[in-house]
Amino acid sequence: MQTEFVISTQGQGLYEFTGEVSRWMRDQAVTNGLLTLFVRHTSASLLIQENADPEVQADLHAYFQRLVPPSTDPSMSYLRHTYEGPDDMPAHIKSAMMPVSLSIPVAEGQMLLGTWQGIYLFEHRDAHHQRHIAAHLSKG
Repeated sequence: MQTEFVISTQGQGLYEFTGEVSRWMRDQAVTNGLLTLFVRHTSASLLIQENADPEVQADLHAYFQRLVPPSTDPSMSYLRHTYEGPDDMPAHIKSAMMPVSLSIPVAEGQMLLGTWQGIYLFEHRDAHHQRHIAAHLSKG
């Protein structure tokens, strides 16, 4: 079974979509299997991360901002791909550092996520985007 999730972003940050995935999973007749998610963009990533304290997402965003600043930062003067804006090449770098796909085991029709785990799209661009995430659920 396959579907696609479309996540609207409003700039850089983490966007949880665990609920959307859970709702889709309820409609599937798969008791045990494997869920694969894949973001179809080169300037965004997927993460499984804590969803209980929003400070975790804020700190992750701040960390990656410091690690890979915009191309206008003097430390990034070596970048050549800058014509799409100061956030573009840094977004590609962040995407290369983080996962673009996730595999989540499914048992008894439920994703086997931990108590405080959620599924996030990590948007690396400043502008709003419509991000497409392909989902494939295979029977185990």
